[in-house]
Amino acid sequence: MNKLLVSLLLTLGISTMAQAAGPAVVGDAAAGQGKVAVCGACHGADGNSMAPTFPKLAGQGERYLLKQLHDIKSGARAVVPMTGMLSNMSEQDLADIAAYFASQHMSVGAADPKLVERGKALFSGGKLDQGMPACTGCHSPTGSGNAAAGFPKIGGQHGDYIATQLTNFREGERTNDGDTKIMRSIAEKLSNKDIAALSSYIQGLH
Repeated sequence: MNKLLVSLLLTLGISTMAQAAGPAVVGDAAAGQGKVAVCGACHGADGNSMAPTFPKLAGQGERYLLKQLHDIKSGARAVVPMTGMLSNMSEQDLADIAAYFASQHMSVGAADPKLVERGKALFSGGKLDQGMPACTGCHSPTGSGNAAAGFPKIGGQHGDYIATQLTNFREGERTNDGDTKIMRSIAEKLSNKDIAALSSYIQGLH
């Protein structure tokens, strides 16, 4: 029964994200490069942030990036350091920025060897007895995500950032994962130790 529920959750999540509206305009990476100067202060000029609390945007799926930009601009996703930063940007600006960062290459970090075994078990196997699917179902075994479906690339992302997002999903502080609440449903099954191991494993995944 748990496996059936997990499969249903994944199917609903994939279906919902696949039906989400794609970009209204076509992003131009070359034009985007000239629009990311302010972004670079936190995320790095090429999207590889140096601070572990700011996400790497380089190599991220264009569809996912654009959705996050829309959600942040509209307030559907609250990111305090970005308050007001997107207010004056047009649809074309957002599309160009997403295209630019998507065209870059994400750097890879390193996992804590002591946490790898537990992190890998959660990433690859989930907690099926608790109805939590493996992360690989949406994010792929390498963490590269599924750009077409809008599932983000997470392999190589800062562990601190991943840990914060998982915690925010678990506590209901981040809610822009759709009506199916796929990430909130998954994160609520994770303990603090699970999140520490999983985020460290993801940081070194490539």
